[in-house]
Amino acid sequence: MSARVVNVPPVDQWDEIRNLIERRHADRLAERVKGLDDEARREVAARLPELLKELRGRFERWDDGLVGYAAVLRVAGAAVLGGAAAVASWLYRREFAPQWAGPDNDVDLVLAVLADRPAGWRADLAERLVLRMRASDDRGMALALALLRETGVEPPPHDPLVAGWADRGPSRLGADPLLDHLLPRLFEAQGVGRVLQWERDPDAGWLGALPALADEGRVKRETLIDGCVRRFLLGGTVIDLRFFVRLHEALDPSPAETAPRARDYLSLLAASPGPVAEPAARCLRACEGLTADELAEAWEALLFRSERKLVRAGLSWLDRSVRRAPALADAAAVPLARAFTADSVELQEKAVELAVAHAAGMGEEGRAAVREAIELLPSHLGRRAVAAFGGGTVAEAEAAFVPPPLPAAPERARRVEPPIESVEELSRSMVDGARSWQSWERLLAGFVTLAGRDRAGVVAVLRPRMSEMLKHPVTSDRYRKESWDRIAEWFWGAVHALTATAPAREAWRRFMPKTTRAAPHLLLLHRAAEVLRAAEEDTLPPLLLATPTHDTGHVTAAELVRRLETVEAAGAKPLAADLQQALLRLPRTPDPEAMERAARLTSPAGRILAAWTCPEVAIELKWRCGEQGGDHDWHSRDRHHDVRLEPTATAAPTGLPLVDLVLGVPRHWDEVRHRDWWPSMLPSHREVAAAYLMPHVLRRFWDETLVGPGQARELARAEGPAGAAFAVVLARILGDPNMPGSVEVLLEVAARGELPADEIGRQAGLLVASGQVRMIDMIAALDAAARRGAYAHVWRIAATALPVLLPAPGERPRNGLAGFVTLAAVTAEWCGARGEIPEVRDMAARKGNSGLLREVRRLHDLLTGDGGGTGDGSGTGDGGGTGDGGGTGGTARTDGTVGAGQEG
Repeated sequence: MSARVVNVPPVDQWDEIRNLIERRHADRLAERVKGLDDEARREVAARLPELLKELRGRFERWDDGLVGYAAVLRVAGAAVLGGAAAVASWLYRREFAPQWAGPDNDVDLVLAVLADRPAGWRADLAERLVLRMRASDDRGMALALALLRETGVEPPPHDPLVAGWADRGPSRLGADPLLDHLLPRLFEAQGVGRVLQWERDPDAGWLGALPALADEGRVKRETLIDGCVRRFLLGGTVIDLRFFVRLHEALDPSPAETAPRARDYLSLLAASPGPVAEPAARCLRACEGLTADELAEAWEALLFRSERKLVRAGLSWLDRSVRRAPALADAAAVPLARAFTADSVELQEKAVELAVAHAAGMGEEGRAAVREAIELLPSHLGRRAVAAFGGGTVAEAEAAFVPPPLPAAPERARRVEPPIESVEELSRSMVDGARSWQSWERLLAGFVTLAGRDRAGVVAVLRPRMSEMLKHPVTSDRYRKESWDRIAEWFWGAVHALTATAPAREAWRRFMPKTTRAAPHLLLLHRAAEVLRAAEEDTLPPLLLATPTHDTGHVTAAELVRRLETVEAAGAKPLAADLQQALLRLPRTPDPEAMERAARLTSPAGRILAAWTCPEVAIELKWRCGEQGGDHDWHSRDRHHDVRLEPTATAAPTGLPLVDLVLGVPRHWDEVRHRDWWPSMLPSHREVAAAYLMPHVLRRFWDETLVGPGQARELARAEGPAGAAFAVVLARILGDPNMPGSVEVLLEVAARGELPADEIGRQAGLLVASGQVRMIDMIAALDAAARRGAYAHVWRIAATALPVLLPAPGERPRNGLAGFVTLAAVTAEWCGARGEIPEVRDMAARKGNSGLLREVRRLHDLLTGDGGGTGDGSGTGDGGGTGDGGGTGGTARTDGTVGAGQEG
C-alpha cells in the first residue's frame, strides 16, 4: 500500500501565515490570505485544525487564553474554508469565545476576506448565521446583519434576528435595506419588547425614528398603528408590551384612524394589561361613531377590571356620554351594575351615584339589572339605590351575613411521649438527632435515665459505634473548635464521655461559648453541658427534672415533685440548669397538693421547689430606627428599613442565675440557634418568650426567615400575660400573605379570652406605617378573622390602629387606607360599637370628598349617631388582655367604645 501524500502550501507561505496567527496580527493576516490562490487556500484549510489543536494544548481547559487567538483564527478560516456551512461552524466554535465574551470585534476583517466569494455563497452563509442566532445579543449578530445588508437577500423568519436588529438601534434607519423586510416583523417577533423596554424619549431612538419615517412618507402610519394594535392583540406581559404602548402614544392616532380599528380596541379592554387597556379606552373615548351596544361593551369591560384607575375612567366616560345623549342611560345600566362589585367603596359609591343620577332614563330591563346587583352593595349604599330603583334587596343583603360566634378554642396542651426506654431506641434516635425540641428532650431524658439505670449496658452497646466515629474527620474537627454552639455537639460529647471514647477531657469546661448568646440558647447549652460533665464524672442523676409532660413545654407540679422524690431516694443531686429549666416550665396555676408534697422534701432542690412562685415579669417594647436608635415619627411617609424592636424586662430576682438571666431578657446577643424552641422553654411566660423573638419579627434581609404561625401558635398556647411583644408577633404574621395560618392563631387566642386586641391594633398600625407589612394584606387577614367570629376583636384592633394610620393634615394617605376604614366601619356596625375616636372625628371634619374622607365620615357617624348599628356593644368588651408592661393602644370599654391610646 502506498503512503497517502498530503499537499501542503510552500513552506515559506505556511510559515508566514502561521507566524501571523501566532503573533495575532489579524489585519495583516487578512491582507495575506486574500492573495492566496484556490490551491493554497485548500492547503491552509487542511493545516488549520492541526494548528488549533496545538494552540489549545497550550492552555488548561478552564483557561480562556485561546480567546486571544480568536480573531486571527476566524479570519483565516473565513478566507480559506470552502463551504458556507464549514465557515459558519468555524467562525462560532465554542473555544473562540466563552459565554461571557463580548461582541466580535473582527466583523470588518471577516467581511473583507469574504468579499471575493460569490453573492449566492455569501447569501447562503448569511442565512446559516441567522438561523444560528438564539438571542438578540448573540455573538454572530453583527456579521449576520452585515451580510444580509451586503447581499440584499430577504432574511429568513427568525425572531432573534429581529430582536438583534432592534437592539442595535435605528441609526440611518431610512437607508437600511433591512427596513422593509424586518419592520413588519418588529411587531410580531418575540423578544423585541424586552430589548426595547427602556426606550422612553419620544425624540430619540426607535420612538423618534419610526414616527419620523412616517412623517417623511418612508413608511405608512397605518403600518405602524396596525403593528401596535396587532402586537397588543397577540398579548404578553407588561414588559413585552411597554415599548409598543409608548410607540402608540407617540403616534397618537386620530379619531379617524381609530374608527376602522374600533373592534380591535374594544377587544383589548377586558383582559389586556392595564397599560394597554388605558390607551385603547382613550382612543375609543375620542371616537364619535360607536354604537350604543359598542359603548355598553366598552363600559362593562372597564368597570369590571380590578385597576381602580381604569374603573374611574370608565365611570367618567359613561357619565359624560349619558349626559350628552340621555338615550344611552339604558345601555349604561348593566355596566353600572357590574361596578357595584368593585373592591373599593369609593368606586361603589360613585357607581351608585351615577345609577341614581341616570335612573330616570333607564328602561325596565335596565332598572331590573341594577336592582339585582343592589344586594352586592354595602348596606348604606344599598339603601340609596333602593330609594331610586325600588325593591327589598337591601334588607335581604343585610341579613345575608350574620357574624358567627367564635369557634371553640382547641385543647391548650396534650401529653407528650414518654422518654426513650430502651438502648436500642436510644441508638436509633441518635441517628435522627434533635430535629425538634420534643425529640431533643426525649433523647436527652432517655440518655440520662438509661445511663443511670444500666450504665454498663449502655456503654456496651454504644462504645463500638463511638469508637468508629473517632475515625471520622467531623469528630476530630469538633474537638478542635473554640466552642460548641450546637446542642448536638454537646450530646455527642456526653456519649463520648460516657463510653470513655472522648479525645479530650473536661469538654464541658473548654467548649462553652465565650461571647454573648441569647439567654434561652445559653440555658440549652448549660443543660447539655452539665449532662456531659455528669457523664464524665459518673454523677448522672436517675432522671431529668425538666423533661416536659405536655406539648406546650409544661411540666406538671405533681410530676416534678415525683421526680425530685426519685432523685432524693437515690441519694443523687439534681443537675442545676435542669432544675432551673423545670421551674420555668411549671404551670402558673398552683397545685396545692403537689406543693404540700414538695414541702416534705429534704434536699436543697426540694426546698427551692416548695418555695417557688411564678415570677411576674413586666415587658416594655419600643420601636427604634436609625443608627442612633431614635424614636420614629410614624406619621412620616418615609419608610425605614432599619427599624427594630427593643424589649426590656423588669422582674424581681429569684436568686437562681439562669432563671434570672432568662427572665431579664438581655438586650443584645451575638448568635441565635434553636429559636423555634424558645416558647417551649418559657411556657408560663408567654410575653418573655415573645420578647426574645423581637429581632426576628421585622425583615432586615431579603432571605431572612421570620417568626411564623408555628411559633405564634406555641405562644398562643403558652400561659402568662399577653402584651406588646406577643401582639407584634400576631400582627406581623397577620400582615404576611405567605402565612395563612395566622387567622387561626388569632381566633384561638380570642376564643380563650386572651387576645390583646388593643395592643395588636397599635402594633399593626406601626407595622403598616413602617412599611413592614402591606395594608391590603392586613385588611384581608382581619376581614377573614371578623367573618369567622372575631368581629368584635377586629373592631378593637382597627379602632386602635386608626390613630396611627390616619394621615396628618397635608399628608398623603397610605395606599389602601380607605379599605381599612371600611373594615373598621363594617365591624363597628356588626358589634354596635359607640364612642368617639378623636382622630377619626378630626379627619371627618376636613374639607374634601375623597373616598377615604367619605369612609371616615361614615365611621364617625356610626360611632356617634343613632343609626350606626344594631348590636348592644357588649361584644367589644371581652377578650381584652393588657400588655405585660408594654403599654396599651387604647382602652376598651364594655359599651363598645375605644378611648385614646397611651404608649407604655
